Amino acid sequence: MTVQEFQQQIREIYFEKDRQRGVDGTFRWFTEEVGELARALRHNRQSALEEEFADVFAWLVSLANIAGVDLEQACAKYAAGCPKCHSVPCRCQEQQLTIAGNKE
Repeated sequence: MTVQEFQQQIREIYFEKDRQRGVDGTFRWFTEEVGELARALRHNRQSALEEEFADVFAWLVSLANIAGVDLEQACAKYAAGCPKCHSVPCRCQEQQLTIAGNKE
């Protein structure tokens, strides 16, 4: 299944509910799923990872649908490699981030 096919599938299943919930409500569900993925990763719950990754991706796609973003087109940003250094693999200098998101 391509990204475009998956986005269409999620649209067919959930678009009316997502549209009624709106961007803010759908974003809150998305962040809740990201939290569940974080817990599965932190506790190394291998059995839950596939399900949590799928849920996070589905909610991200739902957000894209109600925001009018074609994810396959958006992902083209990475088709030629890193968007900053244009290399594969990326050769950009890594910058450390603190938990609060501030650069060290």
